[in-house]
This record gives sequence, structure tokens and C-alpha cells, in this order.
Amino acid sequence: MTTTNAATAPSVVSGTTDLPKSSSSNSLSSTTGSTLAGNFQTFLTLLTTQLQNQNPLDPLDTNQFTQQLVQFAGVEQQLKTNDALSQLVTLQQTTQATQALGFVGKTALVDGSTATMKNSSATWHLNVPTDSTVDITVANASGQTVFTGKYTAAAGTDIPFTWNGQGNDGTQWPDGKYTISATGKDVANNNVGIAAQVQGTVSSVDLTQSPPLLTIDGNSYTLSQVKSIIATSN
Repeated sequence: MTTTNAATAPSVVSGTTDLPKSSSSNSLSSTTGSTLAGNFQTFLTLLTTQLQNQNPLDPLDTNQFTQQLVQFAGVEQQLKTNDALSQLVTLQQTTQATQALGFVGKTALVDGSTATMKNSSATWHLNVPTDSTVDITVANASGQTVFTGKYTAAAGTDIPFTWNGQGNDGTQWPDGKYTISATGKDVANNNVGIAAQVQGTVSSVDLTQSPPLLTIDGNSYTLSQVKSIIATSN
């Protein structure tokens, strides 16, 4: 729906989406692997030394020897398991990077409340769980409130809300980034949670981050925030 200061529109989510922090891509550090491998070699040395220097008149008890062999096998298996997990992590990273690169140039719908207004038009997509009365607030990049409005919205998902860039006093605000927030009340006057999403073209992918970050209208999003890819006509 489109606003011209008075319009029917859906509700919106409040706040902006925080950028995910960069994290280590491999949960199995080389230090951990080196320590485990060192313990493995130490255990092997102790076991062979014990066998070489045992008392012939009082040899190592068979049960104890069996237990030590089991421990030896357990350490070896743990080393192999860690190696396998490291390979799985690497494969997962490669898969994520390949998937992310495939999004470049495509139009994506992602979780978020900050949209870029172009040619005096900014659009958000709202998810309203039940018929509601919605109070919408739009703020500019500096946090200044530039527009407020009250609307009735029917229950639905992916409901477009378009703002024409005009403030309540008739001021035409310049193109740029604007953030929408909304609170909703159902027919019983209960609070209703309303989520917002934005749509834009994926311009680039940052593969140095884990998970990779997609750049859409100057904002960064993870793959998990992508809700759908929208086909565009040539």
C-alpha cells in the first residue's frame, strides 16, 4: 500500500537490524588439535615404556592392559573425529560462500526495518498476524522522526507499505535511508507483534566474514536473513 499522509498500510517492525559480528569460522583450533595429538604421543610412549620395563615376575595385569588399549584407541578415534569435523566445517563454509555468490545481482527480501528511499519512494513489507490498528513511525538516518500515521491493516504476510517521503507537515524529505517502526493493537486492544522486511538488489558479497554478508542497498545481511529471492523481468 502507498501513503500520501493518509493511507491504509500494514504494520512495521521497530528498530534496525544489527550487523552480525564476525566470528571465527573454525570451532576446532589448531592449538586444540596439537595438544590432543601431543597427548596421544605421550600416552603411546608411556604405554610402550611400561611394557618394556615391567617386572617379569609380576607382569601387567591383563585387565589393566586391556583398559589402557581401550584408552589408546579412544584417543586415536578422537583425533580422527576432530579431523573429520574440521573438514565438515570447511565444506560448510565453501557451500555458504557459493550460495552467497549466487545472490549477486538478484532481488532479495530480507528481515530488516531500514529501507532506502529513491525518487521519493520507500517501501517496506509487513507481516501482520491478525487484523490490527497500526501506529507507524518513520525516522531518518539521524534518528529524527519524519512521519507518523495510524492505519487499519488486515492480517497477512508480505504486505507492502510505501511512503512517499512527505512528512506530516508536508515537508518533502530527501532520498536516503529511513527506518520504520510500528506497534499494533488487535480488536481486543491487545498488543500485536509486527515484523518488517525490506527488498533490494544484492550488490556484493563479503566472503571474509563468517557467515558471508550480503550488501543490499548499502546494508549488510546474513544468508539466514534472506526470506526469498524475487524474480525480475528483463
